[in-house]
Amino acid sequence: MDITIPLFEGKTICLAPIDHEQDPEIVSGWTQNVAYLRMLDPRPTRTLSPSQVKKQYEALEKEIEEDKNLFYFAIHTLPTADEPERLIGFIKLHWIEWSHGNGFIQIGIGDPSDWGRGYGFDAVELMLRYAFNELNLFRLTARVPEYNLAGLALFRKAGFVEEVRRRQAYQRDNRRWDDIHLGLLAAEWRDRQPALQTQSVIDGSSE
Repeated sequence: MDITIPLFEGKTICLAPIDHEQDPEIVSGWTQNVAYLRMLDPRPTRTLSPSQVKKQYEALEKEIEEDKNLFYFAIHTLPTADEPERLIGFIKLHWIEWSHGNGFIQIGIGDPSDWGRGYGFDAVELMLRYAFNELNLFRLTARVPEYNLAGLALFRKAGFVEEVRRRQAYQRDNRRWDDIHLGLLAAEWRDRQPALQTQSVIDGSSE
């Protein structure tokens, strides 16, 4: 592992803590987008006010502190000459089983204008490095509904493979959809890292 590589900064985004003053207003706006909410959660969608989002954040941070099996980051764009840093989504590791090295990963990019710009993949790459190198997890699972084609493509691009398909688990738009679970092992992720492969050849080490 190269300790000089930034842990929370990628090519286009960075991972940051929750801003309780500014983030609730932005996230409240995202909840007006039914398509965004449906990609994240099988439960019935509902809009949230900034105060409701703030309460959710407070409950989330309490869970992080008490359960010790959840890591949550806000996704911000890196500032450029044309645009300042801004909140665009979130990514989290949750349901971590420390004794087995297992965890789940979830990501959401809130504004449709930010979809398809590579932010999600950049954030997932950062979180995989954090999960496997910093937390020493053994495997991760992503749970994605069948209708979320962009989500499925994102995780497959990151190396995840389909492991479980719960047939017709979701009811959306007058039809049934599968609940797809994709998995990635730490060893599989490391095999995809050219820098690690090169270092292994140089120093004679092996996984």
